[in-house]
Amino acid sequence: MTASQGWLFAVAGYALLLAWPLSTVVLVWFGVRYVGTHRAKVVNRAVAGGDARPEHFWVIVPALNEEAVVANTVSAALGLHGPAGTLARVLVVDDGSDDRTPEVLAAIDHPRLHIMRRELPEARQGKGEALNAAYRHISMLTAQAGVSPERVVIGIIDGDGQGSENILIEVSRLMRDSNVGAVQVQVRIRNRNKILGAVQDLEFGAIVDACQNLRDVLDTVGLGGNGQFSRLSTLQSLGTAPWSSCLVEDMELGLRMHLDGVSIRYTSRSSVTQQAVVDVRRLTRQRTRWAQGNMQCARYLGTLFSSPRIARSALMEIMHYLLSPWANAIVTILLMIMFGSGALGLAIGHPVLFLPTWAALAESIVIWAVVTTIPGLIWAMVHKYKRGDEAMPRMMVAALAYPAFLVLGLAATYRALGRQASGRQGWAKTERLAEEPLAALPTAA
Repeated sequence: MTASQGWLFAVAGYALLLAWPLSTVVLVWFGVRYVGTHRAKVVNRAVAGGDARPEHFWVIVPALNEEAVVANTVSAALGLHGPAGTLARVLVVDDGSDDRTPEVLAAIDHPRLHIMRRELPEARQGKGEALNAAYRHISMLTAQAGVSPERVVIGIIDGDGQGSENILIEVSRLMRDSNVGAVQVQVRIRNRNKILGAVQDLEFGAIVDACQNLRDVLDTVGLGGNGQFSRLSTLQSLGTAPWSSCLVEDMELGLRMHLDGVSIRYTSRSSVTQQAVVDVRRLTRQRTRWAQGNMQCARYLGTLFSSPRIARSALMEIMHYLLSPWANAIVTILLMIMFGSGALGLAIGHPVLFLPTWAALAESIVIWAVVTTIPGLIWAMVHKYKRGDEAMPRMMVAALAYPAFLVLGLAATYRALGRQASGRQGWAKTERLAEEPLAALPTAA
């Protein structure tokens, strides 16, 4: 191999790491074919697992300064119904809001709506603590009513979330299997009229969907902050505080469930929609929080390695998910050093061995651009095939922006490393965008 070829190989390797074109082939199969080819198997497994179908549903809505969206979220949640017309009760946790959120909630008069107001200093201790307070309250009401916690499901829908009409029916279908302790539904983006929104919907509607389908096979499904549904009995097995102070408390909860031998299922037959972050600065801040939370969860690697309940195939997938941000950050730094030293050598007339000419540099850039662009184009076609609710030109524009979206993710990883190293844990919540009001609240039946 010549020096020039060695440089091309290094850049191509970076592109492979960044865009995963090889793994894209595998994920596309799961994204396109999994639901159709394995749906009957999943249903049959649920039926064979017993009749643990839930009979009571609670939806928790954590709300901190959500005046712009909380009325729509509550209205949509109150309209959800399960099998045989079972209706959900909605518990909004007002976590010390100082905007008009309390007034908006007070104006909603509905017998299935419960409002829990938390005041400082207990309030604003993180989303996990707000969810724990709501969970303990529901546990108390369930015990008072003499209801079995195995028949009670608690769902989490964020302040800007809206669940599809069939969401409780689909969750109930999968939870008929007594081994299933939690279900994660697909997440979609509502405000995808702008390019950042379209790219985020490409991410959730195609890429994350395919990843979760793969995890459904490996039994490593991850819980998201929005659209997670858990049996009350499963949460109770984790103690009085199943959610932690981790910056990705949802991901950590899923890991704890897997370590406890709980099966988590994923479904794209129902969904919850949320708002995209359409400002680059705020999006970087959001992804930094996610990356830092991912790093915090790396402390579970030792426990996962030694757990007899985690299969080797499942362990490999979980390790990839937990370690890939670190690998991306390290490899990127190494390649930037190589690129910088190579370009500097050409500029001063003393080229280094692995980059002897400007032509070699140009070839490397072209290869990098092509390899990092192709996966986004493939995912745009998958999105169009599976979702069918966006025009192909818009999805192609989102696909072309996808490499920049990945670079933004790398920048967020570096910020997360710095925050984690300095011990910074605090975060400002993501601001919401005002939306048109939904239709009138559902009846109180």
